[in-house]
Amino acid sequence: MLKILVNGINGKMGSEVAKLVMQDKSLHLLGGLDKYISHNLPYRVFDNANDIIEKPNVIIDFSVPEATILLLPFAIKNNISIVIATTGFSSMQQDEIINASKSIPIFQSSNMSYEIAIISKIIAKLSKSLPNSEIEIVETHHNRKKDAPSGTALMLANSINDANNNIYSYNFNRFEKLEKRNPKEIGFSSIRGGNIVGEHSVLFFNENETLEIKHTAYSRTIFAKGAIDAAKFLAKQKNGIYGISDLSPSA
Repeated sequence: MLKILVNGINGKMGSEVAKLVMQDKSLHLLGGLDKYISHNLPYRVFDNANDIIEKPNVIIDFSVPEATILLLPFAIKNNISIVIATTGFSSMQQDEIINASKSIPIFQSSNMSYEIAIISKIIAKLSKSLPNSEIEIVETHHNRKKDAPSGTALMLANSINDANNNIYSYNFNRFEKLEKRNPKEIGFSSIRGGNIVGEHSVLFFNENETLEIKHTAYSRTIFAKGAIDAAKFLAKQKNGIYGISDLSPSA
């Protein structure tokens, strides 16, 4: 039985992961880490990794970048695999994650939906078939999301750029740029409001038509399930870094 610890367990995503782990007979939830300690829960919540007595096989991380980075030494010291679903890392923090993957297996994805992985591949191919298109990415999330653009939006843009020898620059703010649109840029628009789980659109603009590829998440369950599938996958892997493209929908 795979032993799971959830980092950020009292958050909306963390609590959803905990619920699904407890429903899975092949998994055992050891509890979780969170700076907000809640009581009367069916699992233990720790505010410090050093207080954890029984070590997990895999940590599923839905927290904030600072909490993820603080957890890496604990995971390395105890040889614990970690699924990182947190977004908004700085380049320096990302380097720390890459370095940690030399010592433990790490699965990292900005979006745990397998359909998003499929869309990434589709838009990469489309961009090569529509080389003269102007590309824009629009993403919408709930009012509590702190990073913008979303990690998923950046992931989608990177899939296009990787397929085109990195010819595109990224434009996050046109407010101070009084100039014509660069045809080799990808523009980003971020909307925050309400309780929207997640919506991403990739638009290919041409002179007389527009092609739009859109993904809408109606429930956090898809991301929680994807993280659990990733944990099961990661438990069998060697040291290194893995992503959603390594995961099959039946993992």
